[in-house]
Amino acid sequence: MAIIRSKIGIIGGGISGIAAAKQLAKYDPIVFEATDCIGGVWKHCSYRSTKLQTPRCDYEFSDFPWTQRDNTNFPTYEEILDYLYSYAKHFDVLKFFNFNSKVVEIKFVGDPEMNYFGEYGSLLTGNPVWEVAVRNNQSQTIQWYAFDFVVMCTGKYGDIPNIPNFPQKKGPQVFNGQVLHTLDYSKLDQEASTKLMKGKKVVVVGYKKSAIDLAVECAEANQGPEGQPCTMVVRTLHWTVPHYSIWGLPFYLFYSTRSSQFFHERPNQGLFRTLLCHMLSPLRRAASKLIESYLEWKLPLEKYGLKPEHPFEEDYASCQMAILPENFFTEADKGKIMFKRTSKWWFWEGGVEFEDNTKLEADVVILATGFDGKKKIKAILPDPFRSLVEFPSGMLPLYRGTIHPLIPNMAFVGYLESVSNLHSAEIRCIWLSRLVDDLFKLPSVEKMLAQITQEMEIMKRTTRFYKRNCISTFSINHSDEICQEMGWQFWRKTNWLAEAFCPYNSQDYAEEK
Repeated sequence: MAIIRSKIGIIGGGISGIAAAKQLAKYDPIVFEATDCIGGVWKHCSYRSTKLQTPRCDYEFSDFPWTQRDNTNFPTYEEILDYLYSYAKHFDVLKFFNFNSKVVEIKFVGDPEMNYFGEYGSLLTGNPVWEVAVRNNQSQTIQWYAFDFVVMCTGKYGDIPNIPNFPQKKGPQVFNGQVLHTLDYSKLDQEASTKLMKGKKVVVVGYKKSAIDLAVECAEANQGPEGQPCTMVVRTLHWTVPHYSIWGLPFYLFYSTRSSQFFHERPNQGLFRTLLCHMLSPLRRAASKLIESYLEWKLPLEKYGLKPEHPFEEDYASCQMAILPENFFTEADKGKIMFKRTSKWWFWEGGVEFEDNTKLEADVVILATGFDGKKKIKAILPDPFRSLVEFPSGMLPLYRGTIHPLIPNMAFVGYLESVSNLHSAEIRCIWLSRLVDDLFKLPSVEKMLAQITQEMEIMKRTTRFYKRNCISTFSINHSDEICQEMGWQFWRKTNWLAEAFCPYNSQDYAEEK
């Protein structure tokens, strides 16, 4: 079968793949999506109760606002999928998608001696740099493609579950009940998921958003006297937020304005700014304490032993903050959700056992233990590039959250997190399209690596949970630097008052004509 030649290939059809296809549309990119539809994790990793964790106006494309963007209700995953489909149809990007097309191998065919960055010109070399093998999920045939440039949009979530390691003979195989990951659970319809949990002793392992939503669904399936409680096994506590208001103040005032982010360390800030940031650190800690005091007053954290020992700002700085379903603690008060704190646990034939030698009987154990995004990349990247996605900190080293300085003619979108991952993906795709258009040049490899290292050091100093590429405390500055690189004005508001005290969102970064 002959190799199909094209300039740009995009791997993945979630929000990042959709954004990349739209911004690179002039090059007629080929988008490979392993499933039969767009949407990524919103389609394949959502439960019936899954909702967005931010207001919809904070999760929209800059040139395609929600029809009800001022609706304060968090949209459901079905609403988000409808929005993504509307966007894709409006900008006619579905024509670029090859569905049921799974990338199984990538080969580097470029010149290993050539420097692909900086003063060496366009990223579209005119010659193939990567060959991509794609398996059609229906015919099982393999088709090879050749590209000048490849954009990886497989994301950090979905596809490959992160399964804990267990002591020998203490893994799922010794358990007489049913074990599944949230990835498996998300494939069940409402009837099947209710049947799985109703009247069963269910253990949910984890205490992030997926685990919390799952525990509520379990409680709802077990109403009435015959219902069994759901037990959450909690290893690491994180702060949870009931809504976007703190002591009557909008949450964005604390972290999402230029003035509030002024108190936080950011890259390239200079000596004076570093000293000023250090002097203002008590105000930063005071903001965190104010939020903590509200959450302790509003939520029964002490009652259930769920109060974290670390400051709230560390969860925010690592993109770990979760929005609680309205009835989470209501169900806990009814005895339908229970909690077990532990550092280590394993299976026994009747359920799960803990390091304090206590045992918990279970019929079903659901692992809300996350996903292994790097494993997805490493499974298809060839050597020697496969080893370059590993980094001592655990984070993927990317310049502007997009370019790996040592992997030629390849971009990564969707591996950097902020308050709005959709905005993070879109602005990087806008930046990437201008880079491909040769409207600006990348810095030297040394300068890119220095920038990456500086950002990682800031994340490491800001939070103990630094193994995530999260820029939430300096997201505006990050966008400023991207705008500057593209030649855009980086102060995007209409006046200085709005610039200082209003939150930034995608609408502020509408494309300049």
